[in-house]
Amino acid sequence: MKGHIKKRGDRYYAVIYEGLDPVTGKELRSWHPAGTDRAEAERFAEKLAAAAVKRMGAVRSLTFGAYLTSQWLPAKKLHLATSTYRGYERNVVRHILPILGRISIRRLRYQQIESLYDALLHPAEGQGLAPKTVYEIHLIIRGALTDAHRRGLVTRNVALVARAPKQRSLQRSEGISLTEEELRQLMRAAAGHRFFPIYWLTAMTGMRRNEVLGLKWTDIDLKKKRIHLNRGLVAVGYEVHQTRGKTKTARRTIDLDATTVAVLEGWRSMQTAGLAAVGIANEEGWVFTDGDGKTIHPHAVYESFKRIVRNAGVPEMRFHDLRHTHGSLLLKEGIPVKVVSERLGHAHIAHTLQTYQHVLPGMQADAATAAERLSKPRPTTKQQGSEAKPAASPKRRTTDKKPTKNGSGERRGNNRRKAA
Repeated sequence: MKGHIKKRGDRYYAVIYEGLDPVTGKELRSWHPAGTDRAEAERFAEKLAAAAVKRMGAVRSLTFGAYLTSQWLPAKKLHLATSTYRGYERNVVRHILPILGRISIRRLRYQQIESLYDALLHPAEGQGLAPKTVYEIHLIIRGALTDAHRRGLVTRNVALVARAPKQRSLQRSEGISLTEEELRQLMRAAAGHRFFPIYWLTAMTGMRRNEVLGLKWTDIDLKKKRIHLNRGLVAVGYEVHQTRGKTKTARRTIDLDATTVAVLEGWRSMQTAGLAAVGIANEEGWVFTDGDGKTIHPHAVYESFKRIVRNAGVPEMRFHDLRHTHGSLLLKEGIPVKVVSERLGHAHIAHTLQTYQHVLPGMQADAATAAERLSKPRPTTKQQGSEAKPAASPKRRTTDKKPTKNGSGERRGNNRRKAA
């Protein structure tokens, strides 16, 4: 690869050939200011061309898979949550590397990326991936190529041209919302279980599972009846990791009712007595612990919950549906959507409206009934005969007459009018 110089006006420029555009096939060249001396400009162009040749040689041997596993993923690990990073890693290893891993990163084309999406959605055998999963894979490829373009490894991000599953085609799983009586029935079935305080607290606050399990006693103010959420516990594989909320709204304060405070106080007494009996100290102050004083694994909570749901005779539901039930019941009781959104820790109130739109039609009907009631004329009381009190006539303002020079109380203007 050789560079050459071009003169424009009184200045020279070093022009370096950068290869072909992977989409249009046109030649790409970069222009670099090289001063006003021709000899210096030529030496500068040779230096840039040599560096480009060296860089291109290293890039030509770099496959897309090697770039993902040796450069992009390690860099992402520095600032991603553990669960998010493991999800990226799983999608790269399972779905991207088998098809695109051996292709040179500079020879990758948008047609190959689209073929990957089609193969994942409609495989020759078995069931394909959900559109949401394929879209997440698209975001990984697009983000990786964006970083590669910024580093100068590719001349263009071809993932921006590739067609991915549209957002509107992503299927959202609609949650189950229990009625008031079904929730009471479920709580009666859970009473006496060692995880009952977890299920009760979730149903009464709408907290996420990881938020409940990540509570410490220092986060709870039983006197002021408040919980301050600061962390969560998530299972990645089977390992438990601490995490913080993704948004500022996830780290929030939730007010408690008197019954929930009593449940927590009872659990604290039981936990303290149980750990003291076996000589275990709850040094880190976790609210919910097992018999060994360790945090409770999220999978154990979920498996126990499924058995309780079957025994309670309520509709089949996920543990997350306790949170969904909390939000739905609050909205049905007329609690403002803004308050419900803050209590659940949603990033935007629009997400609350979209998630609980099944409740809004009933609220709209109530609003229509209320509007009809307000628009009807109100009956007036008829006043009869002497019972009706006459309206008091407005009092006239009286002003004291100031004495004039002649000593009379009449004003001079009045005297002139009478004299006329």
